[in-house]
Amino acid sequence: MVIKARHKRFILIGIGLALVGLAAMLILNAFQSNMVFFYTPTQVDKGEVPHNTGFRIGGMVLENSLKRQDDGLTVHFSITDTAKTVPVVYKGVLPDLFKEGKGVVAQGKVGPDGIFMASEVLAKHDENYMPPEAAEALKRAQEQGSTSLVMPK
Repeated sequence: MVIKARHKRFILIGIGLALVGLAAMLILNAFQSNMVFFYTPTQVDKGEVPHNTGFRIGGMVLENSLKRQDDGLTVHFSITDTAKTVPVVYKGVLPDLFKEGKGVVAQGKVGPDGIFMASEVLAKHDENYMPPEAAEALKRAQEQGSTSLVMPK
């Protein structure tokens, strides 16, 4: 049996489309497995966070919560969305713009004791910026009644 040139083209096009589909599937799978989700302290308190993977938590650094250990690298602080507060431990150098009462996003995992073990801490880069998710979470928390912390404009 002889395969016509027209059928060979259809076969090659089919193989090409299958390879493009496979490549797209692999790229999307890699993207999804490397995606880090953002959660608020309220969501962490409710247990809505993944327990086996890292995630980001964002909010404001609670006033008077920053404590440094004697080693100079380990710091304890709390992140709040004005409704709930989550204790955080971070070992490393904090960003220059990290301050109490300012916006922060930390990446890490919640330990069995409920303390968020941060592997990375990001501070906002100027006084007008806050991650949109953090600003929305703070706004929702303030609307629910707790106004102990003033949200930046």
